[in-house]
Amino acid sequence: MKRFIKKIAVMTSGGDSPGMNAAIRAVVRSCAYYKLECAGIYRGYQGMIEGDIVPMSARDVHHIIQKGGTVLKSARSKEFRTVEGRKKAHEALKKFNIDALVVIGGDGSFTGGMIFSEEFDFPVIGIPGTIDNDIFGTDYTLGYDTALNTAVEVIDKIRDTASSHNRLFFVEVMGRDSGFIALNSGIGAGAEEILIPEEDMGLDRLLDSLEKSRRSGKSSSLVVVAEGDKTGSNVFDLANYVETNLPQYDVRVSVLGHMQRGGAPSCFDRVLASRMGVKAVELLIDGETNKMVGVQNNEIVAVDLENAVKEHHKISAEMLRISDIMSV
Repeated sequence: MKRFIKKIAVMTSGGDSPGMNAAIRAVVRSCAYYKLECAGIYRGYQGMIEGDIVPMSARDVHHIIQKGGTVLKSARSKEFRTVEGRKKAHEALKKFNIDALVVIGGDGSFTGGMIFSEEFDFPVIGIPGTIDNDIFGTDYTLGYDTALNTAVEVIDKIRDTASSHNRLFFVEVMGRDSGFIALNSGIGAGAEEILIPEEDMGLDRLLDSLEKSRRSGKSSSLVVVAEGDKTGSNVFDLANYVETNLPQYDVRVSVLGHMQRGGAPSCFDRVLASRMGVKAVELLIDGETNKMVGVQNNEIVAVDLENAVKEHHKISAEMLRISDIMSV
């Protein structure tokens, strides 16, 4: 039976990503357009449990589309993982007369939303917000494009130093379980090698490749490494191993870290967030639940939340092939 939705709450959960504020703005303004009430939940699921919920109008979200991070804050909640914690959260939503929920986050946030929806028959729609781009069912997640551009910009600057001093730089980018940022930023920045969790290059092949690059006349080299890569125990041990076995190289390590999460979202992420926020509200109006808003072939689609959580967004074999060709 189709529900009559009068009030929608929006929250951000898990790691922040550029574009989250643009998505919040889109949800709030879509609610205003469709004459619905909207509320913001601070600090994710923990804030929901504690009733840290405020009304939000179209004017409350002005001048946030260009901001990184999330104005609603984010936090992880161990309490929400318990039945008792989720009951408290449900009671808080009822207290504020909230009929449906939009969750902006990654697979962990979606898993919590899906369980909550099933336990309390509560409408939930997810918007994928994570720089890793590892959510199944969408070509792009919010923040990925911005993080990618940040990584390429920094790697370009490191290349200047590498060329000036004839050095080999290992540059670690984010991607604990996913190599999307490393693969694409590596291709975009012209890296000699790219190490990602999905493809175990092996130490011998890495040494052979770097030695081949040196013999071909390259005076400097860049290796982009996803933080979850298993070629070495960590990027520093990997650099030490290469320096020991290829003493001709002057090796340096640069870990980009959380700078990739911050900064103003790109135009692509702002537009994508706006499209996804509108779709999320419209899905709830249409009586949908347990769906994630995604983009496939530049079309906004609804994907079953269960599939988004359980399946994996795979690295493109074509991009791996391009990477190999470009490293010659």
